[in-house]
Amino acid sequence: MQMISLPTALAIPLAGILLSACASLPDDPPLPDGSHVALGQRAYVDGPLIQPVEVLEDSRCPVGTQCVWPGRVRVKMLWLRPTGEHKPFEVTLGERTQIADGSILLQSVSPEKRTDRSIKPGDYRFSMRFDGGL
Repeated sequence: MQMISLPTALAIPLAGILLSACASLPDDPPLPDGSHVALGQRAYVDGPLIQPVEVLEDSRCPVGTQCVWPGRVRVKMLWLRPTGEHKPFEVTLGERTQIADGSILLQSVSPEKRTDRSIKPGDYRFSMRFDGGL
């Protein structure tokens, strides 16, 4: 018969309890609306459940500079359907994108672009609106 020390005997059940607790924790609940949403965060945008996942382009003109064109922001998003399907789509700041039975509009992106510092992915926030539906 193999002898197990008391600390090891206590650690094995404790590890199982801790691991099972981690496995049962739910994801962060979705935000109630589509304002001030971070990358990776889920939000109900006037109906659809949407998640921004990646900034594909941020060519906005930095604050305090003059540019030939204002630039644009393109963001990869996921539409998290009730069936469990994650349908990718892309939005562009200020332009409507067809989704479901309506369209989604990326209304604003913050922070503003600056010349003295870059924007880290975790600093981005997006405000969106969905128009359509029944």
